[in-house]
Amino acid sequence: MIALALGCAMLLAACGDTLQSKPIGASALERVIVKSHFPVYWAGASFAGMQLSSVNIDPSGAVTIAYGNCKVGGQYTCVTPLSIVTSPDNSFVPGGATSLRTVDVRGVSAIASQATRTLAIPTGGVVVSLYANRPSLTASAVRIMAPLNEFGLPLTTLPAATANTGVANVPLPSQVPAGAEVPSVSGQ
Repeated sequence: MIALALGCAMLLAACGDTLQSKPIGASALERVIVKSHFPVYWAGASFAGMQLSSVNIDPSGAVTIAYGNCKVGGQYTCVTPLSIVTSPDNSFVPGGATSLRTVDVRGVSAIASQATRTLAIPTGGVVVSLYANRPSLTASAVRIMAPLNEFGLPLTTLPAATANTGVANVPLPSQVPAGAEVPSVSGQ
């Protein structure tokens, strides 16, 4: 009987936390600071009681900073309560053919969708997109987000969107042959 109870306890312990993201340390941010040549926005090491749970740089250079534990997921899928994505390609603002609702966010126009759980904010030479599981979380995060790797303050006016920086015309690092040099784009 004791063996059965112990076996059940081990089984439950193994299944109890399958979607949990563990908080990460500041070392994950070092790569962003070194590699990103544009302002990368975040909400601090913790936000609304949630720890920083992941930092990812995709092949285009866009940086995703996520907070909290996975709420939805499966194999290779994790949807955290809040993700802030900074894209260096300011020529593309998400929205597609859907009807767009613009809102004022800290002095700049943002595109809101999913009942304001999602915001796309062209600011300076980047587009910052916030994805949250509830509108109040998005509203709180957008008030305090600031650049991680440049000077910027929470609660202040965001820089106006700049003209197209041309980042979309630069090849990805994986597309450049070894030893070849690609001229930098202005502002990069």
